[in-house]
Amino acid sequence: MKQGVKAFCLAMVIACGLTSYPALAVQSTAKADAAATKTENAAAAQAKDKAVKADEAEERTVSINNASAEELASALNGVGMKKAQAIINYRDENGPFKSVEDLKQVPGMGNSLVERNLARIKL
Repeated sequence: MKQGVKAFCLAMVIACGLTSYPALAVQSTAKADAAATKTENAAAAQAKDKAVKADEAEERTVSINNASAEELASALNGVGMKKAQAIINYRDENGPFKSVEDLKQVPGMGNSLVERNLARIKL
């Protein structure tokens, strides 16, 4: 009699386990799909942000050999009208810049200021 009860209980446990397994599998698959979708959306958003930032940086580049003081002041971070005019004066006195590194020779333009704006500067 005890063996019959044990066998019945074992059969019920197996039957319940087998019937609930597909439901658990569907839930975990749905969770995995949702996580994959979130990851894809996040990756797409990051790629879009990088593209927009690259376009903005490209639009903000300024030629230190051709730009006016107003253009320099608006495009370069940490450069106001005084420093922009100093760049123009240096350019007028010494000729066009041969490299971006020459910008460090301008009074008021230090290494950190030039390096901060390297992405915005072109010759």
